[in-house]
Amino acid sequence: MKLRKLGRRSGHRRAVLRSLVTSLVLEGRIETTEAKAKSIKPLADKMVTLGKQGDLHSRRQAASFLMKPEAVKRLFDEVAPKYEERHGGYTRVMKTRFRRGDATPMAIIEWV
Repeated sequence: MKLRKLGRRSGHRRAVLRSLVTSLVLEGRIETTEAKAKSIKPLADKMVTLGKQGDLHSRRQAASFLMKPEAVKRLFDEVAPKYEERHGGYTRVMKTRFRRGDATPMAIIEWV
């Protein structure tokens, strides 16, 4: 996977991506820039895979990545069980518009 730097240093970039994945788990769909949406797609899919495993170790791994305990609970109780029969591809990125001000391409990322 090609790493997108998103104009940030590594610690800040990791924090932004963790925050976006947490918001996606809690909200179900978020609008962000296209580059950020494409960057969090594999991370969100990894979280669902952890949720499908359902054991204590995967719960702790998800808790170390997601920023809110309620996001971990929702991931394991609501999001992951929906995809029990599906093998990957849990999220979709749809391009929407160009942001006013800096004309950055925007996208919506949501659960399939």
